[in-house]
Amino acid sequence: MNKGAVLITGAAGFIGRHVAQEYAERGWQVSGIGRGDWKDWHDYGLTAWHGVDVTSDALLEYGGRPEVLAHFAGGASVGFSVDHPGEDFESTVQTTSSVLEFIRLHSADTKLVYPSSAAVYGQTATLPISEESTIAPISPYGLHKQMAESLCQLYSRQYGLSISIVRLFSVYGPGLRKQLLWEACRKLHEGQSEFFGTGEELRDWLHVSDVARLLFSASMKSSPECPIVNAGSGQGVAVKDILLLIAEQLHLEIAPKFSSRPKAGDPTAYVADISRARGWGWEPEGHWREGVAEYVDWYKRCR
Repeated sequence: MNKGAVLITGAAGFIGRHVAQEYAERGWQVSGIGRGDWKDWHDYGLTAWHGVDVTSDALLEYGGRPEVLAHFAGGASVGFSVDHPGEDFESTVQTTSSVLEFIRLHSADTKLVYPSSAAVYGQTATLPISEESTIAPISPYGLHKQMAESLCQLYSRQYGLSISIVRLFSVYGPGLRKQLLWEACRKLHEGQSEFFGTGEELRDWLHVSDVARLLFSASMKSSPECPIVNAGSGQGVAVKDILLLIAEQLHLEIAPKFSSRPKAGDPTAYVADISRARGWGWEPEGHWREGVAEYVDWYKRCR
């Protein structure tokens, strides 16, 4: 085993590249594997990037014996999973199975950190949501994350693999070109003002830099007990308040309107109980107002 070596699947993705940078800045040797012809991987501290699908053969060829494996390859969109459930299953569940088998057979001392999603909770009656809350996903994306979690828990229990699971709530930050903030900036800038839902839906926003720090901490906590931790800010923010702030930051006098029709697979309210993550010594540093303003500034520069 190479002490201080970390392999990140899906490192070219939005969260994966920030986690790669977090490890690199802490002095780790970072390599990545996943889809995409990623040109600027050096900028995020990687020493190697392999643009291939995450399969058993690819992991055997490029995986080595890392101290930590952070598995970010997989589905990343509720909407895509609703339209393409089969593809989402393959990218999320099948790749997780390949990673677990790679560790079991070839690198049993590797610590695995798996980024899951708050989507596993589905509609919840009680807020904030703790890690012991009922698991009842309402989208293929959430179901597939639940299945991947179950595989991780099985391999921890059955084979003694050291694993941790982090359930991500609404992750955001400059560079993210999808989901609510990107869609809202684009639509409002184009003069469109209607959005799904009522505007009262609650989301728990966590800046990607806070996510990267927590995921690093989680990898250090990986064990055969397979700890699970929520990744959120602990604060619920209404969608309408996010949109009003975006319009203000874009200097637009547009009042968002809402269709009262929910988007398929989206819950009404998500707010994380983050007491367990705080117990690890982690604390979110960013506030959503400053973070959204930062995001809009980035959008205005990049559009």
